[in-house]
Amino acid sequence: MTALVILNGHLLDPAAGVDAPQDLLLQDGCVAEVASPGKLKGANGAQTLDASGLIVAPGLIDLHVHLREPGQAYKETIATGTAAAAAGGFTAVCAMPNTTPVNDSPEITRWMQSPDRGAQVRVFPIAAATRASKGEALNDYAALKAAGAVAVTDDGRPILKDSVMRESLAAAARAGVAVIQHAEDTRLTHFGNGVASMNLGPTSFRLGLRGMPTEAESDLVERDIRLVAELRETHPQLSPHLHVAHLSTSAALAAVRQARRNGLRVTCEVAPHHFLLTEEHVGLYNTHAKMNPPLRSFEDRDTLIEGILDGVVDAIATDHAPHAQHEKEVEFDLAPNGITGLETALGLAVRWLHGEWKLPLGRVLSLLSAQPAALLNLKGRGTLTVGSYADVIVFDPKAEWTFRASESKSKAKNTPFDGWTMQGKIRWTIAEGRVAYPA
Repeated sequence: MTALVILNGHLLDPAAGVDAPQDLLLQDGCVAEVASPGKLKGANGAQTLDASGLIVAPGLIDLHVHLREPGQAYKETIATGTAAAAAGGFTAVCAMPNTTPVNDSPEITRWMQSPDRGAQVRVFPIAAATRASKGEALNDYAALKAAGAVAVTDDGRPILKDSVMRESLAAAARAGVAVIQHAEDTRLTHFGNGVASMNLGPTSFRLGLRGMPTEAESDLVERDIRLVAELRETHPQLSPHLHVAHLSTSAALAAVRQARRNGLRVTCEVAPHHFLLTEEHVGLYNTHAKMNPPLRSFEDRDTLIEGILDGVVDAIATDHAPHAQHEKEVEFDLAPNGITGLETALGLAVRWLHGEWKLPLGRVLSLLSAQPAALLNLKGRGTLTVGSYADVIVFDPKAEWTFRASESKSKAKNTPFDGWTMQGKIRWTIAEGRVAYPA
């Protein structure tokens, strides 16, 4: 592998506590040297990137993406999804198991990581917690971890039975992985003749749509936290890790906050659409604003922003959920949930969290890199210290640009952010020493 030198940039590495002009030498897929400008020793003959006026930072890590393979390649492939990731500054993505078939085996886990998939950045599979994600029999977490899985979840099919969730938390603790829960009590959102399609509130009433109460999320979060507390009391040798996916409500965030005060290992992520948009963005049945969890109230959105600013929220994750155009061009109730997000996350976070709400840029980057790496124990990632993986982004934090869905690297164009002005333009994404963007 050709050595690569990044010169004249400003290194911002929150995990290492570095915020200064530095040059980097990348070699054999790792960071070989970090030095003051002009002081690199092993740069002779290396390819050079001039980062003058730009930020050099650890590559971003997305804890929550749907790459649709195996089985749903008409929506997205691992190749196209990771190309979109590279364009957005992500050098690693954690792929959810709701594929066809469900990723509940070491064989599928290994298949997703095969070089034959054409991934542009590193893919870390997250395996199903229960067989076929049916919420009953547990999978073999140790075998899944050995095959490369970094966590377990049933994602869009939450584990509702207390006994199964307790068993999952205990088994995951023994295997050394987190249980990620899509917190939705489907007994409050699924009905005999359909499924709730947006947040329960004035907007759903006005549009005549069935709504999801916020309690469907917060009640399950509170139940899961109770199970973690019980396990800690009855099995003190275990350290169960509950991670709440795409948290969206004030009550759920309050529960996570209290769990942390009580010393429990409970973490959470928030998606950009939940800290920027509200239920009113559904407008006149805009299916590009339909997702699960749904867009919530102004109060919920503002509480999530507060949680990001005060540090209760551990990570920003996109919940990148591509769908084919014809699937979204139907009645709102019938459209699938989900939007794309890999190419817009950084631009939205820099524009709003940093530019509007004054979160320091280092903390924005930490929410997208160092903290996700720590949550799932992705060693050697989320930092640019010597010996770590050469996962790097080089971007202009002041550059404004407009996102055009038609120009996306993803197969899918289902986004509410088409035409939005972003801030923070990616110049290069380097994944394990290789320039992944621009390709």
